[in-house]
Amino acid sequence: MLKTNEKIFENFFDSSLNNKNQLKSVFYRISLTLFSTLLGCCILFVTASAFGNDMIKEDLLAALEKTYTAKSFEADFIQTSRLAALDIIEKASGKAFFSHPGKMRWEYMAPEHHEIITNGKMLWIFRPEENQVMQGDASHFFKSGAGGAFLSDISLIRKNYTVNIKEVTADYIEIDLNAKKKNADIPLIMIRVSQKNNEIIRVVTYNPYDDTTVFEFKNIRFKKIDPAIFEFNPPKGINIINLD
Repeated sequence: MLKTNEKIFENFFDSSLNNKNQLKSVFYRISLTLFSTLLGCCILFVTASAFGNDMIKEDLLAALEKTYTAKSFEADFIQTSRLAALDIIEKASGKAFFSHPGKMRWEYMAPEHHEIITNGKMLWIFRPEENQVMQGDASHFFKSGAGGAFLSDISLIRKNYTVNIKEVTADYIEIDLNAKKKNADIPLIMIRVSQKNNEIIRVVTYNPYDDTTVFEFKNIRFKKIDPAIFEFNPPKGINIINLD
């Protein structure tokens, strides 16, 4: 009887062992299948997301080019600058004018009046209260589309920047512009584009010292602009400083 019980126990043990091995095998196959499925879903999701972002980016760039290419426009602006090292925030406001290609005029009305003017070749910084104008080669200051130059030549975005989608909402799309060539002054620019009319309503520039300059644009008006406003003839008796 004892031997019979031992035999039954051995058979049971062998059977249980076989069942366990079978269960392990089944569990392994199920786990492997689930892992493969989840991995496939993750890859599909990442691929779909990347593909979706590429579509959004391409549609956005095409819309910007349609809206701004070879166009002239003017807008009111508010500028907020933050100097990170000193924790200082400064605000200014005024009106800006842009014309393709490379022409800009920034008229600062507050907190003090001064103007930044370029015809795409020469740059003038006019400070009437100081009876002074600084002038120099515009290409040195607006190279690669820096200083808002892409607003007067939208093709500079594709040409000089790597574009990444930052945020998409019902009201706007934000993109980061990373300079393709090393830019010691402004390596990164963020642009906010209205979903309503594909207008650039916000620009943020970042420098290597964590300083930021934010431009908020309102009352954007596409219209013909007299080319003369992008020129500057120094008044008689004004102090002229040549920029290197």
